[in-house]
Amino acid sequence: MSLDTNLSEFTAFDSDADHPHEECGVFGVWAPDRDVARLTYFGLRALQHRGQESAGIAVGDGGTVMVRKDLGLVSRVFSNADIEALPGQLAVGHVRYGTAGAKSWEASQPHLSTINEVIVALAHNGTLVNTDDLRRQLIELGVPFNSNSDSEVAVKLIGYFTQETHHLREGIRKTMELIRGGYAMALINENALYAFRDPHGVRPLVLGRLTSDEGVAAANAAAAASALPSDAASAEDLVGDEVLASTAGWVVASETCALDIIGAEYVRDIRPGEILRISAEGLVSEQGVPAAEKTAHCIFEQVYFARPDSIVDGKSMYACRYDMGRKLALECPVEADMVIGTPDSGLPSAEGYAFESGVPYGTGLIKNRYVARTFIEPTQELRAMGVRLKLNPLKDVIEGKRIVVVDDSIVRGTTMVQLVRMLRQAGAKEIHIRINCPEDIWPCFYGVDTGEQSQLISATKSVEEVCEFIGADTLAFLSVDALLECVPKGGYCTACFTGEYPVAIPDSFGRDKFIEGYVPRGVVRTAPVTKDVLEEKYHDHSWEERNEA
Repeated sequence: MSLDTNLSEFTAFDSDADHPHEECGVFGVWAPDRDVARLTYFGLRALQHRGQESAGIAVGDGGTVMVRKDLGLVSRVFSNADIEALPGQLAVGHVRYGTAGAKSWEASQPHLSTINEVIVALAHNGTLVNTDDLRRQLIELGVPFNSNSDSEVAVKLIGYFTQETHHLREGIRKTMELIRGGYAMALINENALYAFRDPHGVRPLVLGRLTSDEGVAAANAAAAASALPSDAASAEDLVGDEVLASTAGWVVASETCALDIIGAEYVRDIRPGEILRISAEGLVSEQGVPAAEKTAHCIFEQVYFARPDSIVDGKSMYACRYDMGRKLALECPVEADMVIGTPDSGLPSAEGYAFESGVPYGTGLIKNRYVARTFIEPTQELRAMGVRLKLNPLKDVIEGKRIVVVDDSIVRGTTMVQLVRMLRQAGAKEIHIRINCPEDIWPCFYGVDTGEQSQLISATKSVEEVCEFIGADTLAFLSVDALLECVPKGGYCTACFTGEYPVAIPDSFGRDKFIEGYVPRGVVRTAPVTKDVLEEKYHDHSWEERNEA
């Protein structure tokens, strides 16, 4: 049930429109002795950069599941009274930037669904590419829908299959066998938290733990347990007895920064294709679907999406971006008087560029941190100012100087045009743009809002033409090989740079998304969902044989 379903129509002005946007952030917690709604609220505040269109929290109290969600930022959606009205022992939360589905209360998450008398709530990060046929079959079977989002298709599938198996984990597993794309999901019923991830590991999801006060010392002594077996099947396999004794709860989140804000300790990443179940019975892991032969973590997490203080494989995103700046200085040097970064995403790379090049680092742009998202439509005059609503140049710092401006990406080019013009007006003698990732040429289908190639300026213009369009003196991008040298070793999805897609894209989903003449170098077509696949999967009882064995 919903505590509040009132909609408020608004128009959001976003001066970051030239940057790619990640679909959302996911947070889940099981902690019977903690205020789980409040923990989730602060976890979502830490993940607010991943989505600003809507926010929601669902809580299970052992008997039912309640949800509060609405359009807007986390701080606007929830009051202290809202949090106090959500008591329970486990919760799941979500912040959304939608790439699939309308901007409406119905499309906001967590999504609720009923399975007989049981209510479940699902939070999803990513995009599913084959939901059209699955939704159509569910509707033909009498399953109702409240939105056109791919996330609702997932939760309805889980409910449909769980009705037959009477095991929520089997409903999740059967759903994972059918859905395709990039996804990281957290789901609760009244007494258990589930977390699961796509077999390529495209979208991120980490596991953390909360420790009881009296067990902190023992937990610290057992920190060596972070070297975890890959075939762990229970809580005892995941951590040592000392850690279990001190554990007050478990947390799953899109990034480690959400663990930090509530004092949780990182344990490990959720493995590709894995299902975790967390309840009073303990923490149990199983492989829901086989992991792909090669992982394909989204490279833009390292470039832009993840907060600089989030950690992946022992390396902070700040350190990754600093190294990108150093590589950029080696690949794309230029004579200049000062290096500046665009706040905030370009600052670590600008520092790295300055260090490696020997060109002094300076602060040339000041960010207005209280204008990130506004619900008041600007006048035409203010709109013409564009980026000035958020950034303002320090004229006495940059006037008369040759400056290198480091940013994370150029997607459509519109904001960069305004930025260069603004710096010219402030008196910059030369403007050299350096981008700490390769050219964004190919559309993303796994959770980033670049679904049409024609929207990408580097797909339609050469580097020289882009440079002329934005009005810079020079423009250069980091190479793919250099970028991969800056991030932790592993498999990455670089489709936005290379056109090599790790997850097959159905014709119905990819049709008309590419510019004529562009041929992706990966597999982009797959067979459509067969007509009776849901009923066949529904009546598949092979899980009973596995359990008996």
